[in-house]
Amino acid sequence: MSSPNGPSSKRKRSDSPPQNDDYPPTSRRRSKSPRTDIRVADIDPVRKAERERQLAARVAAMELEKSDKPKDVEKSRESDAQAEFAKLVGSRSGGVYMPPARLRALQAAASADKASPEYQRLSWDALRKSITGIVNRVNITNIKDIVPELFSENLIRGKGLFARSIMKAQASSLPFTPVFAALVAIINSKIPSVGELLLMRLVSQFRRAFKRNDKIVCHSSTTFIAHLVNQSVAHELIALEILVLLLEKPTDDSIDIAVSFMREVGALLAENSPKANASIYERFRAVLNEGTISHRVQYMIEVQMQVRKDKYKENPILPDGLDLVDEDDQVTHEVQLQQELKVEEGLNIFKFDPNYLEKEEQYKSIKAEILGEDSEEDDESGSDESSEADEHEVAPEKEGIEDRTETNLVNLRRTIYLTIMNALNYEEAVHKLMKVQIEEGQEIELINMIIECCSQERSYSTFYGLIGERFSKLNRVWTECLEQAFNNYYTTIHRYETNRLRNIARFFGHLMATDSISWVVLECVRMNEDDTTSSSRIFVKIMMQEMMESLGLKVLVERFKDPEIKHACQGMFPTDVPKNTRFSINYFTSIGLGAITEDMREYLKNAPKVILEQRRMLEAQSSDSDSSDSDSSDSDSSSDDSSDSDDSVDSGRLAVVVNHHRVGVATVQ
Repeated sequence: MSSPNGPSSKRKRSDSPPQNDDYPPTSRRRSKSPRTDIRVADIDPVRKAERERQLAARVAAMELEKSDKPKDVEKSRESDAQAEFAKLVGSRSGGVYMPPARLRALQAAASADKASPEYQRLSWDALRKSITGIVNRVNITNIKDIVPELFSENLIRGKGLFARSIMKAQASSLPFTPVFAALVAIINSKIPSVGELLLMRLVSQFRRAFKRNDKIVCHSSTTFIAHLVNQSVAHELIALEILVLLLEKPTDDSIDIAVSFMREVGALLAENSPKANASIYERFRAVLNEGTISHRVQYMIEVQMQVRKDKYKENPILPDGLDLVDEDDQVTHEVQLQQELKVEEGLNIFKFDPNYLEKEEQYKSIKAEILGEDSEEDDESGSDESSEADEHEVAPEKEGIEDRTETNLVNLRRTIYLTIMNALNYEEAVHKLMKVQIEEGQEIELINMIIECCSQERSYSTFYGLIGERFSKLNRVWTECLEQAFNNYYTTIHRYETNRLRNIARFFGHLMATDSISWVVLECVRMNEDDTTSSSRIFVKIMMQEMMESLGLKVLVERFKDPEIKHACQGMFPTDVPKNTRFSINYFTSIGLGAITEDMREYLKNAPKVILEQRRMLEAQSSDSDSSDSDSSDSDSSSDDSSDSDDSVDSGRLAVVVNHHRVGVATVQ
């Protein structure tokens, strides 16, 4: 924009005014500080002296305060430490977090007096943490290394802590219950009070959880108690009491817990208390027949019945690697379910002990006795000497390894089973079974596996009968094994349930009907009331009916009239005692085989006549013996008379008359 004076005009600076005193300076200057060397003279000397005195007093107070400050710091630190100790002692265990540096400082301060409450509390917390860490690290591989570490802690002082830690660890990891029970068994053998306290707390916990219907806690408690019973820490009476309580008023949860408990402890009860074990399973059957529980729980009971038949193969009394306590060292506690229990909850809480140092020394001696620390030095010195002598000795040669685990036998049975199950027909099965490598003396195992497979079927299959028939025709060895198997199974038939018994009976009935085995094996059957059971009678019934269906009744009767078979079946068709004969007749008539009892009926019909004839023969023999005795007496008397006649005739006549009278009396009698 152009200005009126012209386009290129610029603004000019105005001239500065002249420098004189009437105008301010044209440039800024820094202000000058006042002079300090100016002294003001005190007009009043008295006030001056007072000011100097006050200043000196103030400086002296400041110096005195600086000199007293370290003592106050120490006092404050001591008061802080006492406050921390008071806070630590008055709180619950583990309720206060403390930084490691401060904890170390407190430990260093408290170690000056080991009998003080502060030091005891710090050692209590260290004991709690150590026991918890050791219990959480234990497993089946390191249990032997964990035990010395655990005994190195004061378990008498911390038995409440140990019981609480192991119960929490077991509840959170049930599969490790056998390991925890083995650890308790080892400690119980040395310090029984620890095992007793743990058992009482478990029983108390179970009772409390049962009243509250807490299934999870009940299950964990009963599992732990079952394994303590297996380890002989607890008596089996507590297990029976728990089972009776659970089965008294059955519900789905109670039966579930009872089945799980029985699976763990059933093997021990079957071995030590068979009658009580049988009664428990009878109660299970009654609950199953009542049908008041759900199908899921009914199936659990059926599975448990099968586990019992398998003799608890998957649930042994003591698992491998956990049988660590000798029978002589075991300590068993008899705790009952209804008795008053002393759980001693106060052992979980810290309490000041005036005799702390004495008890620590006592436990050190106990620990040395348990772990054998005194003899370690002697052992080390002796080992050095013996090692030199062992170097010169030659190790003896090892003998052949003997397998007592029956691993080869189990593998053989598995091979036979799979071969039978995979065969399409009996010919293929026999062909493959003949290729199985069987050692000498193990032929009976093949026959037993065939019969066991047959018994496991829901109904009898002629597939197995044809296999047995083919084997008996291949070699005499298999026939002898089948005959031996008949004798074995008949003597143990009472161990099998009805379905398996039926299949086994039809299997042997097929073999006899086809003459695969000799009928002479029936000599082990004694058909009377004393030598038979309900199972054996059912077995004979099904076997004879199978034979009658294959042969026909007429052929069956003719076969039993064969002299050899008739002689072998004297126990089956008894003719010795009428009572046994009647029992056999009634039995075979009831199963539809009255035709084979004709000889026994004839014997029973003629039995009275035979008995009378036997009695007459006995009487005749007794009378003949009496007459011979009288004749001998007559001959003796006549010889006496002839000797007397030489003396006098009169006396002889008298003797003759007397003798005649005696003879007459004898004959009349």
